[in-house]
Amino acid sequence: MADFSKESCPSVKNILLLDSEGKRVAVKYFSDDWPTNSSKLAYEKSVFNKTLKTNARSEAEITLFDGYIVVYKFVHDLHFFVTAGDDENELIIANVLQGFADSVGLLLRGDVEKRAALENLDLILLCIDEIVDGGIILETDAHNIAGKVATNAVDGSVPFSEQTKSGFYWERRELVNWT
Repeated sequence: MADFSKESCPSVKNILLLDSEGKRVAVKYFSDDWPTNSSKLAYEKSVFNKTLKTNARSEAEITLFDGYIVVYKFVHDLHFFVTAGDDENELIIANVLQGFADSVGLLLRGDVEKRAALENLDLILLCIDEIVDGGIILETDAHNIAGKVATNAVDGSVPFSEQTKSGFYWERRELVNWT
């Protein structure tokens, strides 16, 4: 069996989802590089201000910021960021960002905006958990991530991509009432 250590796996420092004013929507940190809440907020504000004037709407952008690789993308009024150490592979980190943004798009049924994100914050946080565990990248495929988060229909016979929003919530409610 191969010997894998945490140091040999690609990893990220944080995943941030901020609104168009730089305020938190959903964030998770996986390192002690920002030990206090105030240092995390200061980092978020700094990275938001640095990237604000860029046009990262059609494709992800990559920058080096404070000794970290930051990959980011803007979708409507949401700003997606993934931060990694400067020794990580930018393409892998870009895949993490794309998987995060695309899976959020699937989970929000294409309604990728702050209001919908806040209404479905639990799904977005679960999405981050499916992508990264303790900083280690687990999954980058948006369909796999969204599928794991959504848990399909009660019996699994209807694929997530074919469910309607009301049907999805009805089935989830039935599952909760049944258990």
